[in-house]
Amino acid sequence: MKNILSKYILITCLIFCASCESLNDGINENPNDVVLSDVEEKLFLTGGMLANVQVQCGRINNVANMWTGQLIGFGSIFANQYGYNISTGDSDGTWRALYVGVMTNMRYIVNNSDNLLLTGIAKVIEAHATGTAASLYGNIPYSEVNIAEILDPTFDDQLSVYNSLHLLLDDAIKDLESASSQNLSEDIYFGGDKTKWIEAANTLKARYYMQMKDYGNAITYAQSGISSADGDMQFIPRGAETNTEGDKNTFWVMLEGSRAGDVGNFGADGTQSYLLQMLDATNANSRNHPKTDETARLGYYQIDEAWNGNNGVIDKFEAQNMVTFFENKLILAECAARNGTLADGLPHLNDVRVWLNSGAHLNDNYNTQPFLYLAYEVADFDNGGIENVDGVDPKTAFLREVIEERYVSGFGMYIPFNDDRRLRKSDQNIAVPFFLVNGPNPPYPERFPYSEAEINSNSNAPTDPGLFAKTPVNE
Repeated sequence: MKNILSKYILITCLIFCASCESLNDGINENPNDVVLSDVEEKLFLTGGMLANVQVQCGRINNVANMWTGQLIGFGSIFANQYGYNISTGDSDGTWRALYVGVMTNMRYIVNNSDNLLLTGIAKVIEAHATGTAASLYGNIPYSEVNIAEILDPTFDDQLSVYNSLHLLLDDAIKDLESASSQNLSEDIYFGGDKTKWIEAANTLKARYYMQMKDYGNAITYAQSGISSADGDMQFIPRGAETNTEGDKNTFWVMLEGSRAGDVGNFGADGTQSYLLQMLDATNANSRNHPKTDETARLGYYQIDEAWNGNNGVIDKFEAQNMVTFFENKLILAECAARNGTLADGLPHLNDVRVWLNSGAHLNDNYNTQPFLYLAYEVADFDNGGIENVDGVDPKTAFLREVIEERYVSGFGMYIPFNDDRRLRKSDQNIAVPFFLVNGPNPPYPERFPYSEAEINSNSNAPTDPGLFAKTPVNE
């Protein structure tokens, strides 16, 4: 990575990612004459947000879902990646989306705008994308990025990146608390609602503390996190019905393009990913019982190998989760129980079940199918209870159920991959027993390979440690 804050890179990102927006009146129509001072800072926002969608919901996300038993690689490149055969070149798109699409644009806003709503939002987006990259890759360039006199930034330790992001999110929250909400069409997540941005920032802090295994701080910030599903940070497709590209669900676009039949979770021979096995009442691994009926969610999540369209979780206009109410509540459920008792965590898990029992997790194609999520009682986790048939300690049974719900509800997010690595060493007794490619025996993937473009262009790039090297936060 060469640290070049180029007006041409910025304007290219702006025009490419926010092409639906018009520039200020009076700007010369010749694109060669457009300079940064002619462009309102808010117009850099949409491009950075769309780039963040690629970091959160792009190809690397699909691979992480394969490695945690949620998807199956049936053919072509996905079959190779499903078998842990992935190259540095596979990370180029995510790397470019982070360092050019997100970081360059968001830092331009922060460095040039007096609008505290804009600067607060920009800081949250940078922290969101960078935190995801740190969780996936481990040590990454951060503190020396976009410093003009430093051409080749060094790779910062993963834990120092997390600590820097906590400070950045603290600054974002201060900006947002001092700002006023405003109608901001360039904000494609929350439309300029500062309250939703503050809550999302707190949930991100809780997420990162969770990944750091600092469960006390995770509780603290989750208490101020996303308070209802109306505050979920999602990518909401808005493209025209007739288009097959562009502003659509990213998974749907991939399958409608050149990858039909390459990846899904239900094979032509009836093979199911572990996720579907958990939802299927006829399967030995089912999580259905008298208080839980997953019939509707099984259909909503099913992606057939014989790609014939999915009108559920990857429908062309289906929103994609990035930071959510259920994640925030499940952080509270796990951390409250860890630091206290089962009874301390139970109300938070039941809040998620109330939401699930409303059908709000489904779209109109599936919310008329059977589903049931009754509230749990403490006794359900006692020895012999419906959530403790194998006689483990009741709190262990409760934590196992919370992690299981994070795994199922977190489909399409990085939650399962992060939990798998977080729990593997010290908390295997509550981890979902993922059915991965190599079965229950290690080694399992611990990280993604660095970008090939970064390795080739940055003299300070380290030798990639490989898929099976633990990142510092999980050592």
